[in-house]
Amino acid sequence: MNALSPLPLPSLWFLLCCALLAAGCVAGTSAPGTGSHFRGPVGLQLYSLRAQFTKSVPQSIGTVKGFGIREVELAGNYNLKNADLRQRLEEAGLKPIAGHFPMERITGDTEAVARECRELGIAFVGAAWIKGKGEFDLEAARKAAADFNRAGAALAPHGIKVFYHCHGYEFKHRDGQGRTPMDILIQETNPRLVAFEMDVLWVQYPGEDPAAWLAKYPGRWELMHLKDLKKGVPTGFHNGGTDPNNDVALGTGQMDWPKILKAARKAGVKHYFIEDESASSVEQIPQSLKYLEQVSW
Repeated sequence: MNALSPLPLPSLWFLLCCALLAAGCVAGTSAPGTGSHFRGPVGLQLYSLRAQFTKSVPQSIGTVKGFGIREVELAGNYNLKNADLRQRLEEAGLKPIAGHFPMERITGDTEAVARECRELGIAFVGAAWIKGKGEFDLEAARKAAADFNRAGAALAPHGIKVFYHCHGYEFKHRDGQGRTPMDILIQETNPRLVAFEMDVLWVQYPGEDPAAWLAKYPGRWELMHLKDLKKGVPTGFHNGGTDPNNDVALGTGQMDWPKILKAARKAGVKHYFIEDESASSVEQIPQSLKYLEQVSW
């Protein structure tokens, strides 16, 4: 066959299929923050840009859109009506997935919380702090677990699932069987009604192993905050607080992300949110997304 001879029909079909496949690959490129190993979905906890949102909600929403992120977790409504905030987010292509509410509202004002969740369009509502004035011990954990079960039962008919976001102080005390308050919270809540959000920094900071906790309770950690702790910062503390500027771009801190993300996928984490509380969050979030696109295990 010379160079000008027409290709046989099967060859033409082969070339056409290759061209269509290549076009599909280009059109279906990975979403920002996802790659060949980490598949996400990855979103952003908007608390990361709290200072920016205080100054300008439209500009801050534009910043989030510019990251290429499509899922967000809420922490307040920035003095807007819930429906207005939702509309602004959705017009920018941002889908609200979850939101943080005060524990006392989730457990004591459940119907109002359900209404607000519907207005915001979120299916997960969680508390990020339940520690009172005293130590968060095993007894306090049992009470909190019962409160979560009641709230979960009330919110489930609305299509809303309750979750708890750990903060480090839940790992301090242990009973005779070696169980911590975090164990009690997970073991004594109904999996159909109550989920958990692992903030990786707040597991690492008290000296625990995030991957081990993911493996210990598969199916319970449905959400995750991706947050890295600056190298050199000491761990082993249970106070639930550290300098926000100890939050660094993913992959530059103390966390073993390949190990953690592999365990998270196996454990069934459904939604991942970058949370960067540092003053450099706007600069660091793109770095974190790039790291997630390249991380492998």
